[in-house]
Amino acid sequence: MSRATTLARATTTTPGLLRTLRDALVTWSVRRRERAMLARLDAHLLRDIGLDAEGVAEECSKPGWRA
Repeated sequence: MSRATTLARATTTTPGLLRTLRDALVTWSVRRRERAMLARLDAHLLRDIGLDAEGVAEECSKPGWRA
């Protein structure tokens, strides 16, 4: 493969790779923020939405990259 072909391939895949990375970082940030908000809910509100403290603790212990 020539250098020009390699360079052309790199420039066409880089924007897609950067977009994918950005999307992943945004998703992780949203998960972290939502889990922090969930952790602040009291037992009464958790019951209202059908959750319990144990399940919330388990969810909130996950890193942002885990769904």
